[in-house]
Amino acid sequence: MQINITYDQILSLVKQLPRQQKIKLTKELEKESINTQLSSLLNAFHTDELSLDTIDKEVEIVRQQIYERKKLENQSCL
Repeated sequence: MQINITYDQILSLVKQLPRQQKIKLTKELEKESINTQLSSLLNAFHTDELSLDTIDKEVEIVRQQIYERKKLENQSCL
């Protein structure tokens, strides 16, 4: 069953709720908002162009750069 109800009607109902139920409703709305935002973010970054092999290679490159930088920093401290 579905009921057609306007925003103003919902708002009027919410205003009649006890404080604890308003808090509970707020938390549920926040969860839904976060889930929607997370889904949008994941969709924005979704790609079929990256393989695990490509990611592994990039990780190794960055690790090597960090290692080289720390090596140089340690040599300059001596």
